[in-house]
Amino acid sequence: MPGSMNNSASSFIRLVKHPLKFRLFLLSKLPSAYFAGVRVRDIIEQRCTVTVPYKWFSRNPFRSTYFACLAMAAEMSTGALALAHLYKRKPSVSMLVIRVEGEYFKKAVDKTSFVCADGDLIRKTIEQCIELREPKSIRARSVGTNKAGELVAEFYITWSFKSKNN
Repeated sequence: MPGSMNNSASSFIRLVKHPLKFRLFLLSKLPSAYFAGVRVRDIIEQRCTVTVPYKWFSRNPFRSTYFACLAMAAEMSTGALALAHLYKRKPSVSMLVIRVEGEYFKKAVDKTSFVCADGDLIRKTIEQCIELREPKSIRARSVGTNKAGELVAEFYITWSFKSKNN
């Protein structure tokens, strides 16, 4: 079903878009992201946008957003897409970050939005993992921009997937 939304991904996306359910998930499973204000702003099967504000909890002593908060938002933009494609998948597939690469271009002094548009590549990698019964990895790109649309940071998050039927 390339390019089409499967029911499980659609169900996961509805959960992420629910204003209360996803915030409770963040509070219980990723409290640092919750308190830093990291939020999924938009998600479809192919693309995810995550924001991180510039505020007291997310800033550093140099009056910009702390690099770890930027990395957290970038990772979430890729990870939410992976979770959408893994939600209620049979056989189940585990996922793990195995590498994070980041480059910073401009001081983050307001809300930064990270967009990952690698959803189709992530889905294909997961399908290969299941079909071939061997671990697969993908290097997903997330681009962070400020309110003016200027490039703030670019991250590559490498995810490893392993089917539990191996």
